[in-house]
Formats: sequence, C-alpha cells, structure tokens
Amino acid sequence: MDRYGVFGNPIGHSKSPQIHAMFAAQTGQALSYEPLLAPLDDFPAFARAFFRDGLGANVTVPFKEQAYLLADQLSERARRAGAVNTLKKLDDGRLLGDNTDGAGLVGDLIHSGVALAGQRILLLGAGGAVRGVLEPLLAHKPAALIIANRTPGKAEQLAHEFAELGALAACGFEQLGEPVDLIINGTSASLGGELPPLPDSLVVAGRTFCYDMMYGATPTPFCRWATALGAQARDGLGMLVEQAAEAFELWRGVRPDTAPVLAELRRQLSAG
Repeated sequence: MDRYGVFGNPIGHSKSPQIHAMFAAQTGQALSYEPLLAPLDDFPAFARAFFRDGLGANVTVPFKEQAYLLADQLSERARRAGAVNTLKKLDDGRLLGDNTDGAGLVGDLIHSGVALAGQRILLLGAGGAVRGVLEPLLAHKPAALIIANRTPGKAEQLAHEFAELGALAACGFEQLGEPVDLIINGTSASLGGELPPLPDSLVVAGRTFCYDMMYGATPTPFCRWATALGAQARDGLGMLVEQAAEAFELWRGVRPDTAPVLAELRRQLSAG
C-alpha cells in the first residue's frame, strides 16, 4: 500500500491522518497515512529514511524550513514562502518541496464567499504563516494588501521582498485606522488565548470579514473580537482541510471534495 505521513514534533494532535483517510475513502485511493514524530536534532536523516519507501509527506512545526532545505526541487510558491509543508517523491527518487498553505487559505476564503480581487486586505503578523500566504493572495489582485506587525521592520522587509507581485504596504499595529474589507490574523496570538494588539482606531464594521488562521473547539479570541464589533468571522479549520486537499491532489492526481470532511471535523470539534 502506498505510504504517506506527516512529520512534526509534537504530532499526536494532528488531524492530518484523519483528513487524508477521509480523502482516500472518498476518492477510492489505496494508501496509508501516519503521524511521524520526527526528532528535533536530526530531521533530514529521519525524513530520508521515510522516503526509502514513502511517497509523500506533509510537514508541520517545527520542520517547514528544514524541509525546504531538504527538497531537491522546489515549487515556485514554496520558494517564495521559504518553507515547505508538502514533500513528494518524484519518479527519479528526488524530493519535490511544495507549500500548500496559501492555496489552502485562499480556497477556504473563496468557499466562504469572500471576494479577494479589488479588495483591501489587512494581514496581521510577519512570520512564516504570513510569508506563506502572500503570493497566493496577491495573485487574486487585491486593491491593496497591508502587512501589520508588532515590529514594523519585519513587515516592511516582507513588503519589499514581495513588492513586484502587487500593491503592498507595511506598518505597525498602532498605525492601523483605514477601513479594510478583509482582516487575516496570521499571528500566533490565538494559540496563547490572546488577541493581537489591535488599536481602537482600526475600523471594523459589518462588511468586514475577519479570518483567523488558527482554530479551536470554541471561537478564537480574534473571532470573538470581530463578532463583538459586528463583523463576520471564520477560523482556520477550513484552511487546514483545503491545504491538505491541495497536497492530496499533488500526490494522487485527484481532487477530493473538502466540504464533507470539513463538516465532520467541525462536528467533532463542537462535540468536544
């Protein structure tokens, strides 16, 4: 049976094995998919050993940058992101590195009925999560994309690196004020039960769509903040499923239907 898996440390919490098992059952693909606890001190050797018979793997924290270095060939979006979350063994045995995170975010936004073209988009944070979604977002030609970060210099560096792809601006959180159509939280604040330091001057209204890349059994602090201001809010569970579908298609050449998989995960989360 064709072997796949997900590298991470820790890895026990990962929903990827369940997601890909549902994809395989839905599309009639015979494969196994396992959680792989990779050692923090020797990821490359562990990954190479897996790929002696494994055909593909997802990569989660903290190994996305190491997977980038491990890959023999990179997709353009992985090169732009500077990180790899999907590895595929090619016919000649070399490893292709891809990054499906941005496509997953864009896919979930589109399925949620969120327009991107011609819109003003605010991205919160300037770390790896934000870097990974910049190119796919800019490909949809927003009117403006503003990167805001606690340290403005990091946001400015990202804006400089991706400047040729579209209209980009950068600032600190305290400089935010202009109304935007879409706010995406790419910080890790929700993991700690916190809200990014957003100023009262940031205009949020009913037409504003707020998206948190994180998710949980209950609404994240960012989603609660958004709904309290009258905005629509959505967490990142759909992004997780969509990026997995992108990887599955890369490996197997067939696109699974994400809607029933997301609905089942959401049901399980709400059931506790």
